[in-house]
Parts: sequence; C-alpha cells; structure tokens
Amino acid sequence: MKRYTKTHEWVDENGYVGITEHAQEKLGDIVYVDLPEVGVELKKGDILLSIESVKAASDIYVPVSGKIVEVNEELDSQPELINEDAEGKGWIIKIEFSNKEEFDELMSEEEYKEFLENEGES
Repeated sequence: MKRYTKTHEWVDENGYVGITEHAQEKLGDIVYVDLPEVGVELKKGDILLSIESVKAASDIYVPVSGKIVEVNEELDSQPELINEDAEGKGWIIKIEFSNKEEFDELMSEEEYKEFLENEGES
C-alpha cells in the first residue's frame, strides 16, 4: 500500500520513497538525481534531495520522518528510471519510520487522485 503527499511524493508501507507518476510527467526527462547518504535522519517535510530534468531542478521532500537505510544507487547512472517507472524501479530511498502515524496520515491512492483532479480546477 502506498501513501501520497500534496507535493507529489509517495511512500509505501515498507519505507520505499519516490515521486509520483504525475510529478515525473511534469518534470520531463530526468537527467540527474542528487542522492542523499544512508544514515541521515530526516523530519517529515524536510528537503530530501534535488532532481534535475531538462526543464528545471526541483526539490523533493521526505513524506515521513525517519532514517535513510538505503538509496537506489542505480539512479546515479540511470536517472531516467524515474521517468520509466516512478512508482516502482524508480524509487529513491528506503526510510526507517520514526513515527508510523505520519504514514497513516498521508493520502490514499484514491484521495491522491481526487487531489489531482481538484488541483487541476484551481
């Protein structure tokens, strides 16, 4: 099960984090991912990293508090994995939750879809 943020990140119950399909479509072709280091402790809403695309550089925020326990090192040489499979092979980090309740407070897939529909209307 995945949960989603209003800033277009996702996290699953195992702690894998990435950006949504919607976000990667908006960014365009991704050319560089500034991966963080394993062991870093982050608070929900902190800047996780920066992603550079042919269009712009964008900050990505961490959806839940915790410690980074793994990074997707394939993104160093293949940042386009995010474009190809943003919510699968294009995951960015794995985080060890420090507050599981934060996960439960994020949007479900249905709520995120509704959010995207409403966002388009504003």
